[in-house]
Amino acid sequence: MAIKELTVFVVFSWIVCTTGHEFFSSIEKVAQLFEEEKDLLESFRFYIDAEEKNVERMKSVLLVLQLLTFSDPEYTEKTLRDPVAAYKLLRRVRIEWLTIVEYTQLSLYEKYQTLLEFAEIPQPEDVDGAASELIRLQEFYKLYPHNITKETSLSADQAYHIGLVAYDEGKFQHAFLWFLYSLDRLTEYSTTTEEELLHYLSSSAYHFGSLPVAIYFKQRLLNLDPTNDEVKVELSLYKHLRFQKTSNPDIFTLNTTSNNSYEALCRGEIDERTSKRQRALSCRYSTGGGNPRLMYAPVKEEVEWDEPRIIRYHDIISDREIEILKNISRPQLSRSETRQGISNYRGSQSVFLEEDHTVLVRISQNIADITGLSMESAESLHVQNYGIGGRFGPHYDAWDDENGRIATFLIYMSDVEIGGATVFPEVGVALKPKKGSAVFWYNLLKNGELDWESQHAGCPVLMGNKWVATKWIHEFGQEFRRPCSLSDWE
Repeated sequence: MAIKELTVFVVFSWIVCTTGHEFFSSIEKVAQLFEEEKDLLESFRFYIDAEEKNVERMKSVLLVLQLLTFSDPEYTEKTLRDPVAAYKLLRRVRIEWLTIVEYTQLSLYEKYQTLLEFAEIPQPEDVDGAASELIRLQEFYKLYPHNITKETSLSADQAYHIGLVAYDEGKFQHAFLWFLYSLDRLTEYSTTTEEELLHYLSSSAYHFGSLPVAIYFKQRLLNLDPTNDEVKVELSLYKHLRFQKTSNPDIFTLNTTSNNSYEALCRGEIDERTSKRQRALSCRYSTGGGNPRLMYAPVKEEVEWDEPRIIRYHDIISDREIEILKNISRPQLSRSETRQGISNYRGSQSVFLEEDHTVLVRISQNIADITGLSMESAESLHVQNYGIGGRFGPHYDAWDDENGRIATFLIYMSDVEIGGATVFPEVGVALKPKKGSAVFWYNLLKNGELDWESQHAGCPVLMGNKWVATKWIHEFGQEFRRPCSLSDWE
């Protein structure tokens, strides 16, 4: 039975696991690993059961074959001189060989190896990519290893791997802190050794410019093996360089200051003048300028900023519609790109959905009703799921072409526990994702020029699963809905 179960499982797995996917750039892809892990272990159990039953059969066959074998030396001598006995030996060995081949071929080893080759599991670049994103989150939100592991602790080996990724990326302070974290968690079961950690702790401190710390850990390494000539030479070099350096940066303490408004907004460092101005803005029920569809069911409109005008609409999409969009999108998600291709600037997976479902048609019509703009030349709805530390750096939606993106309608399909805000660095505004709401703004001025204050960004997701859907509305079709202006500033 186990053989049959595994065979069916292998065939099924060949069907569903025929293409590889990047995992770390989409939390939904990471979530799929729970099922993948369950299937992997279940198939392994089937395989072991099948092989155990096959081994038992082979043992029985072996006993039968051994009974047919003669070990009497006189019989061996007889075979060498009696052609009939020689014939029987040839026939018997041939039958034994065929029997052994038959039963060993019942093994599912090759099929199971093929299954493992086709299984959709994280590749080394996925694991390294996830570690890299953790380091990026630390840089962005100024986090120490003990901050980012507050919810889920890491073993010495796991922390060592993150440290190596940081070291390879030249982020020596974060590498040092991860190696220190790993050293504190070393156990007898760790594959990482104290020697490895002391080496990298010293090397990281040296590259960071903190020579006294580099000397301290190099001396500890030498104490473990006083005969290591290479360590002796490096320690001597560090001590010599120490007297030539005038600065000694503190490798244990992260620099929490930043002049980058994007990062500051993402960390919640909003200027008090901005907050005061936002508190003076208003909320209202809107009919979209008298749209008949909204007369009896007006939308909740909140002005998030007045210049440029950024509007949030509340409760414009239901939980059921959100789940439908997610279910349609999940199988089609692929790595999001910028105009220059795949980039660390954008950490997510996404898909454009054609309007072949009633929900998509209804959403498009709602956007037209709310904004008063034509969807004639708008792009298909773009659904996006962010990955580990998922973000989208500061950018403009408007394209430098004849039919540019005049406006953006951004729908939040999930709440985000920590991080993931949409920020406008030029005006100092940060908007927290709120499930079911949407944010709308113009990318172009009425004169057709780019509104430089429309620059925006998606903050890295520190905790949570961020889903958004975006409708980019183009200029064509808006001639009588948003008339052009000849003014230089309007």
